[in-house]
Amino acid sequence: MRIAILGCGWLGLELGKRLREANHEVRGSVTRRDGLQDLRNAGIIPYLIKVFESGIQGDFTSFLSGVEILIIDIPPGLRKNPELDFVKKIQNLVPYIERCRVNRVIFTSSTSVYEDTEAMPTYTENSATDNSNNTAVQLHNAELVLLNNTNFHASIIRFGGLIGPERHPVKHLSGRKDIKNPKAPVNLVHQEDCINAILKLVDRKTDNSIWNLVYPEHPEKEIYYSKIATEKGLPTPQFDHSEASKGKKISSQKVRNELKFDFRHSI
Repeated sequence: MRIAILGCGWLGLELGKRLREANHEVRGSVTRRDGLQDLRNAGIIPYLIKVFESGIQGDFTSFLSGVEILIIDIPPGLRKNPELDFVKKIQNLVPYIERCRVNRVIFTSSTSVYEDTEAMPTYTENSATDNSNNTAVQLHNAELVLLNNTNFHASIIRFGGLIGPERHPVKHLSGRKDIKNPKAPVNLVHQEDCINAILKLVDRKTDNSIWNLVYPEHPEKEIYYSKIATEKGLPTPQFDHSEASKGKKISSQKVRNELKFDFRHSI
């Protein structure tokens, strides 16, 4: 198949390599010119594309021409810039997807669409999303832009916190003090499991669904990160117990049951 990956960063590039190993034709995009060679080295047809609220910079029509599946893996950027309109960015993609008659879209979203509360509920794909948080609202609305379009099939995959080669949240938490929510459950998933789940979705002929992907063990935040920091020889993070913890658990039962998915990497 011809598959396009919009956003070949830490996850997208490795996904592209796996798709090439499976003999798919892969087109990939980056936002910086110095990333083009990495795509070429991986056998991925390289494109320089930037998505803005005002439009798209780069030859997006050529990028999508003849493509059967578009995988959208671009960061919302809402932590750095809360005023950003991520929904508008996704809306800008839709006319091109329609004109190029792309049959399927896979959109990488986040479990941050679900609310953290003191009750620490377990969420499934059928659970309500958080309407009180800008990032959650924008992410969910971006999902709906794709899910509600009848011109193509859309799969939404909501990842927990990503871990993998050279990437682990403990690096940002190490040595910090007064970290909130020490009792909150951890919701993490390994890069390779993310890639394997996307490959499962690629193999489906049609799909209009939401999928959670989080490793099915949820240790407490303080216990887990203290343990990992010690294992990695890093300063132990210090947690704030002055307020009740808020958190959640994300269920991945659907992906395990319906896609027959097995997690291969523990957290």
